[in-house]
Amino acid sequence: MARLNSIYTQQRECQDCHKCIRECPVKAIRVEDGYARVVPELCIMCGNCVLACPNSAKRVRDDLPGVKSLLTSGRKVFVSLAPSFVAQYSGIRPAQVIHALKKLGFHVVSETALGAQQVSASVHSLMIGEPKQIWISSACPVVVDFIVKYHPECQPHVFGVLSPLLTHCKMLRAHYGEDIATVFIGPCIAKKMEAEQHPELLDAVLTFEDLDQWLLDEDIRLEEIAESEEDRFQPEDAEEGALYPIDGGMVPGIAGNTEVNTSQFMSFSGLANVEQALKGISEWKPEHNIFFELTACAGSCVNGPKAARNTSVAKRRFDIVHYAKPASEFPRKVALGIEGNYAASPVARNDYSELQMQDALRAVGKHSVEDELNCGGCGYDSCRDFARALIARNAERMMCATYTRKLAQKKANALLQKMPSAVVIVDEDLKIIECNANFVHLFATGDEQAKDLEGSALDAVIPFSYLFNRVLESGEDIVGHDIRYQRSILNTTVFAIEPHSVMCGLFQDITKPIFQKEQIIGRAREVIQKNLNTVQQIAYLLGENAADSEIILNSIVRSFSPEEVDDGDGKGQQ
Repeated sequence: MARLNSIYTQQRECQDCHKCIRECPVKAIRVEDGYARVVPELCIMCGNCVLACPNSAKRVRDDLPGVKSLLTSGRKVFVSLAPSFVAQYSGIRPAQVIHALKKLGFHVVSETALGAQQVSASVHSLMIGEPKQIWISSACPVVVDFIVKYHPECQPHVFGVLSPLLTHCKMLRAHYGEDIATVFIGPCIAKKMEAEQHPELLDAVLTFEDLDQWLLDEDIRLEEIAESEEDRFQPEDAEEGALYPIDGGMVPGIAGNTEVNTSQFMSFSGLANVEQALKGISEWKPEHNIFFELTACAGSCVNGPKAARNTSVAKRRFDIVHYAKPASEFPRKVALGIEGNYAASPVARNDYSELQMQDALRAVGKHSVEDELNCGGCGYDSCRDFARALIARNAERMMCATYTRKLAQKKANALLQKMPSAVVIVDEDLKIIECNANFVHLFATGDEQAKDLEGSALDAVIPFSYLFNRVLESGEDIVGHDIRYQRSILNTTVFAIEPHSVMCGLFQDITKPIFQKEQIIGRAREVIQKNLNTVQQIAYLLGENAADSEIILNSIVRSFSPEEVDDGDGKGQQ
């Protein structure tokens, strides 16, 4: 199992590179020898490549063994449960989930939404103290990483506070002591990155997928659990913080429960929309505070990479809204310091010259602007983006669909023209798509070239087009059918390239000396094999006569064959 980075692992090789590249918003994929691999320094942990990979070649690191080990370490292990658990386990009561987690060995179960409420309080306080600013939420670690790596000009606008998860972990440690261990359970892959960056706050991360597998292994069925009065969230239930997993869910805790001025609070989910929202922010000078709630997943965290997808995003959103309680106080008091540092760390971008770009484009057969089709088959947004990836050695020429198609066509044409048989390819209307020079020499009556016959009706060229009709209608190939044509006998094979659509015909003039020899040799060998089979079955009847027949037939083969034939004594003869 090859390591991709600290979060992703590669279970097997996968050659559907274009799918991973197409879904990766930052193109953090390098293709080597036809296989796609994640580039750690470019990756922002959005998880799109895991979702896109059709062969499940890329997986998220399994931290379940580490969590099980933590539970047996003697430390009290606390769960920080993502608020999207309500949508993940729709129809299951919170107390049933709490009971199941305690049964697995966790000491206390608490809602990450409590940390979200503290983040909202801190953001509200900062916005009041510094008017006429543009603020970007730091709640989504993928968005924060996207900004510091790819949009460093927007980094000064990111709130300098910890994420809701890290804030919650800090709250739990402040309340229960620094010696506890904390494990997050939710739909987000990037939280594993937060655990690596802040081991002093967060010990491990499980996805909902991990939890589901664990419950299955332990034969724990949530719907069958009879919870007790002790199965409650600690130290208290969350309120408006439970809205954080949905679009606009951060706003009520920051702006209050009154009517929100939508011009001041904006929500964008999905990295494509986030990128559009970030354009020009650094030059914008607003007259009042502007707050951007930005989340990487379309539909926000409730549609995270490891969220259940057995219901619609709309239904999941409904479950969240139905569960959340209104804030009992506003504004909330800032209970602890949760300052965070998100220093810009821009990814190096190479500026290639136009000469380099043209060389790369020509390498895939694109010699003019008209050749740049931007079909997206390679996974990149444009041919020029693909050319940049070629120069950076993150892509290979064979990823270009038009290039590989033209290359395959050239190879097919070369093979077609070099074949000793006459070959013709026709469509469902029995119009000639392509043929080789041998076909023209055999059937054309004038000075036509192969290209001159393209588009012609087959029955105007050969008198036995009915064979093609038969294959077209029945779908069954015709193999080795002899037809007398003029002074020749043609050994004919007609088969479907695409059933009921495209057919190919092969014709050999077996009256020519080279084909006569081949036919006689082949048929003599068939007789030999049949005779030998007969010898094995009824040897007591044939006796030595069968052996004599074999000697005679072998002599026929030797007399016609231009190559050496082994007599069985190890010495070949011409």
